[in-house]
Amino acid sequence: MNTQKELACQFIDTHRDEMLALWQEFVNMESGSQNKPGIDAVANKIQEILVAEGAATQIITMEHAGNMMTGELGSDRKKPKVLFLGHMDTVFPMGTVASRPFTIRDGVAYGPGVLDMKGGIVVALYAMKALQAAGYNTRPLKMILAGDEEVAHAKSNAADVFMAEAEGAAAAFNCETGFTDNAIVVGRKGTALFELEVKGVAVHAGNEPENGRSAIWEIAYKVIDIQHLTNWETGTTFNVGTIQGGIVPNAVPGQAKIVVDVRYLDPALLPEIRQQIQAVAGKTYIQGTTTTVTELPGIGPMKRTAGVEELFSIVEKTYGEMGLGTPYAKLVGGGSDSAYSVMAGVPTVCAMGIKGGRNHSPEEFAIVESLFERAKLLAACIINLDAE
Repeated sequence: MNTQKELACQFIDTHRDEMLALWQEFVNMESGSQNKPGIDAVANKIQEILVAEGAATQIITMEHAGNMMTGELGSDRKKPKVLFLGHMDTVFPMGTVASRPFTIRDGVAYGPGVLDMKGGIVVALYAMKALQAAGYNTRPLKMILAGDEEVAHAKSNAADVFMAEAEGAAAAFNCETGFTDNAIVVGRKGTALFELEVKGVAVHAGNEPENGRSAIWEIAYKVIDIQHLTNWETGTTFNVGTIQGGIVPNAVPGQAKIVVDVRYLDPALLPEIRQQIQAVAGKTYIQGTTTTVTELPGIGPMKRTAGVEELFSIVEKTYGEMGLGTPYAKLVGGGSDSAYSVMAGVPTVCAMGIKGGRNHSPEEFAIVESLFERAKLLAACIINLDAE
């Protein structure tokens, strides 16, 4: 291991207590996706930390969502920048911290967002700080954090901001949830969501059923049609995840609604997916019913490009030299903002954050030692970008 890497690792080792304290502080700050003041407070705290390091920072204000935050160290360095990506919001409602605050038991940490992804933010911050302390001055180091990733940026233009801010970067490391088996994510499916609502004719089911037009009957046909759209060869899956309809058992239902979750690998497939949904909506089985389609906010796919593969090989090499075992490349069905850095032409690896499991649940946990391991790994990977 070269001197710069050794110095970066030493910095992490001598700041373990500080990292744990910051992690606890972040987890105990309520920042559910609907809690804009809480998310904004997290952004302000991270900005304060980066300003103290000498970073040029910016709070990107979002009117109806949590703010974004960017911070860049060494903007005058000649080589293309390296990105640290992530998000500050969690899925947990206000009040969760009071019942489940940050806790460590037997080397495992618990609390809302402890894994997804308050720990990942600490990993990224301290990788940046460690590189600074080690005298790294090859590339600008830029952090980009969203405030509404968990709701797919439904009320913001964060996706566009990610692509604009990422443009021209050499590499991006997303410190999203890490896996306990050393998987590194090199591809993610995108998510498209559609709501189909059927209007029928509601009548008394006993007195005049012949005059009714059942919205539930119509939507039942559509559920079957949509489920049959799944294409295992292309990896495009259709799932009718929720269904609602009717008011009482003794009435022909005049309204029914479904929400469809579609997962897909290639952004080029989205127009075809939209056409398929519209075709199902446009076919009428029960005369007298009408169907409308509303596309809900989704998140794009992270494509597995040649640049992504090359960056993964650097992560793999770094794993080996640090004695961390052997990582493997993984494709997952869940989305992340890595999609947008890849769309901007930036090689990206995801799931570089702290390791753990059960995220989005009350049992969410993170392995404490991986907080330090991943910060060292991240710093070493960035040094290794220029080692070839």
